[in-house]
Amino acid sequence: MIKVNPPKQCDILIVGGGTAGLMAAIAAAERGAGVIVAEKADTRRSGGGATGNDHFGCYIPGYHESVESYMHELELGMCKGADPKVQRVFVERSFEIVKDWEKWGINMRPFGDEYVFEGHSLPGHPRCFLKMDGRDQKKCLTNEARRLGVVIDNRTSVTRYISREGRVVGAIAIDISRPEPEITLYEAKSIISVTGTGARVYPSVAPSCLFNVANCPAGTGTGRVASYEIGAAMVNFDKPRAHIGPRYFVRGGKGTWIGACCDADGNAVGIAGRPEPGEQDITTDICHEVFDLSKKNGTGPVFMDCTENPTDTMEHMKECFYSEGISSLLDAMEQQDIHLEEDMIEWGRYLPHIQYSGTCINEKCETSTPGLYSAGDECGNFFCGVSGAAVTGRIAGENASEYVKGVDSFADIAGAPEVLEAQSFYSSLMEREEGSHWEELNHAVQNIMRDYASIETPRSETLLSSGVCYLEELNQIARRRIKCANSHELMRALEAFDILALGRLILLSALARRESRGLHKRVDYPYTNPLWNSLSMTIQKIDGRDHTEMQKL
Repeated sequence: MIKVNPPKQCDILIVGGGTAGLMAAIAAAERGAGVIVAEKADTRRSGGGATGNDHFGCYIPGYHESVESYMHELELGMCKGADPKVQRVFVERSFEIVKDWEKWGINMRPFGDEYVFEGHSLPGHPRCFLKMDGRDQKKCLTNEARRLGVVIDNRTSVTRYISREGRVVGAIAIDISRPEPEITLYEAKSIISVTGTGARVYPSVAPSCLFNVANCPAGTGTGRVASYEIGAAMVNFDKPRAHIGPRYFVRGGKGTWIGACCDADGNAVGIAGRPEPGEQDITTDICHEVFDLSKKNGTGPVFMDCTENPTDTMEHMKECFYSEGISSLLDAMEQQDIHLEEDMIEWGRYLPHIQYSGTCINEKCETSTPGLYSAGDECGNFFCGVSGAAVTGRIAGENASEYVKGVDSFADIAGAPEVLEAQSFYSSLMEREEGSHWEELNHAVQNIMRDYASIETPRSETLLSSGVCYLEELNQIARRRIKCANSHELMRALEAFDILALGRLILLSALARRESRGLHKRVDYPYTNPLWNSLSMTIQKIDGRDHTEMQKL
């Protein structure tokens, strides 16, 4: 049996050491809370900002007209559908983060003394995203957290949360720092769940390459699943969102590219025609139909054409690739003798990613489970990339540190039923002499999601219901057959089970939304219900059962 170590105690356990997690840790530690960050990789290079970011959504009084106008521009652009209460708090507090990051060594003015706004904005509209050089942001945030006394447990993969009397009291984790795994227990007065996006639920454009995804491939929705299991409400799993980018080499950073969306002959196909040389084509943010239609009607492919960029603009864009953490694209193009000055790059839509689908929070970053907070990409009713993670992380840390002042003692979870169950299950995966590799489970989930909850073909009750049944059957089979040889494989196997659980929540939520809206297209309910325009689909475990409901958040 896998060894279970004595529990560690802290006021606040932060699950995930990405941007949101470190910002939450800093905010809580500044207020005197005892904080542990549990991160499955290393906080100096982990999460969605592992290798950098270069766009920071930021409202600056004087530069922007008003909070309301700024929120309006976000809604017109790529940050659609956010809870306005959460969005307002984010906007009002975004500039304070910029100033603090500069103090901590993150370069928020890489082009001189002035702040520069660029990308992700409609032509002729006020720009919402500040250009930054984020290649060292994780190191700087880690240093600041440690300076404040935050304990960082790297190579620790939290797998499940524990609740008592309706509030969160602890968590179960796997220590993966050595080949032989051990179970680490945390007794905490509060948990901030910030495990990022949900990757690898759908196959990529290169299905054999599981980690060829736009966001962090290790962010597999564990926090969402763990939160759901103890009763936290989830939202927007029914509405898929998909990313646009280079075909077959999947990376984020579409706002960093400067060029025009064109057909094979170089003719503009974007919604605003060909932008001026040196300008971004906003089509990649707000009009993905261009890419879908070109595929369906045979007029594609669609290319990103940067060949008209002046030399200084081209150098500027390439330098921003390093700030964004996508310099691997430049390496790959160099190896294949591809030159952006001469060659257009084919672009297309990827299958859905689990972003803007997840835990429902309020403006204090509280979930529906007392003591449990969430922030960043894990949230289902708010999104604004790295800046959204930074601001909501700080808000979560502030409010969790106030919450723990009212909690007198720690709950004893050593020997708890949840711990014994986890020990038994994880040990069975390690002790099996024969079995299937975790990759088989991951591929099986992706195949089911592609075939029964696609965005490329219509959904229906029969397809979605069949998908639920197949995932539930697959879960039972996999629990009996998956075999792990070491702690790393155990971590990956548990990720695959979380991916399966996310897929099931998507299918159940899509079943309950009996209409067509956005990329959720039901052949049996082809029309959009205007009565649901202001409502969101929530799913929550109540008394051990899945409960879906349309709610006004």
